[in-house]
Amino acid sequence: MLLVLKPSDAESDSEEFVILATQPRISAGTLSFIEIPAGMLDDSGTFTGAAAKEIEEETGLTIEENELIDMTQLTLQSGENTENQEEVLQNAIYPSPGGSDEFIPLFLARKTMSRSEIDKMQGKLTGLRDHGEKISLKIVKLKDAWKVAGRDAKTLSALCMYDGLRREGKI
Repeated sequence: MLLVLKPSDAESDSEEFVILATQPRISAGTLSFIEIPAGMLDDSGTFTGAAAKEIEEETGLTIEENELIDMTQLTLQSGENTENQEEVLQNAIYPSPGGSDEFIPLFLARKTMSRSEIDKMQGKLTGLRDHGEKISLKIVKLKDAWKVAGRDAKTLSALCMYDGLRREGKI
């Protein structure tokens, strides 16, 4: 989930921030991998429901399902020709289609907050400790997020979709 924060006193969109999560990712060989908040869908709900739940667990922010924008669906509606396609692909990105069937829908939530509320999120410890999650939040300027979380494919995909959808006036 790409979570874009705008200070309530901001004069332009150039003052937007993104919430990133820093957490252990043993398979990547690090205890401090930087990425957008994410989660897994269990058998109990929808992608948007799971996204809203993960946002609250990983950031402490409450975002309603209807506040989430499915960027993947918006992006694919505007670009992909599926008329001659026999297979049905998920409305999602495939981070490693040659080696895995994993797919990831990407959602956007935008929130206006006071600068002091945004500042308080910096370094905040979150995650479900009883599930072994140890997450700390990193608040970065939107324009710098691609550099800060550049190792994470879903973060880069989300930033690219956000930029493209904004340029086309779809969000």
